[in-house]
Amino acid sequence: MNRDGRFSRVLHVMIHMALRDRVMSSTEIAKMLTTNPVVVRRMLAGLRDGGFVETSKGPGGGWRVVKSLDAMTLRDIFDALDRPGINAGGTSQDHPGCPVEAAVNVALADVDDAVTDMMLTRYAAITLADIAHAAKTAS
Repeated sequence: MNRDGRFSRVLHVMIHMALRDRVMSSTEIAKMLTTNPVVVRRMLAGLRDGGFVETSKGPGGGWRVVKSLDAMTLRDIFDALDRPGINAGGTSQDHPGCPVEAAVNVALADVDDAVTDMMLTRYAAITLADIAHAAKTAS
């Protein structure tokens, strides 16, 4: 199963942008992430819509963080990205009339719900400032 790496990549970019305290172009961010500027724009669009970043057009334009790192939690960013990769277990709909498949789906859904609740609670307790501080002390 492929993992959705948007969450960790966006956190990485958000912290760099905030620490640099300047506008960064999609091309500059794409180089940092070894990807395409179009991918960067798609990744950051939800953060713009959520009020975490803003964009400016034209020469010298790009992306800028508009909230402080201590005002953004992992949960905030995760939610702005539409919760990528949250359904780890998944369910099957191959045989909708099968009672075994239905029982398996209920069991997996219960576990997924419990894991999701724990994960979101932890994400809400960690700010981007916490991560930036850990990065500074590690270097």
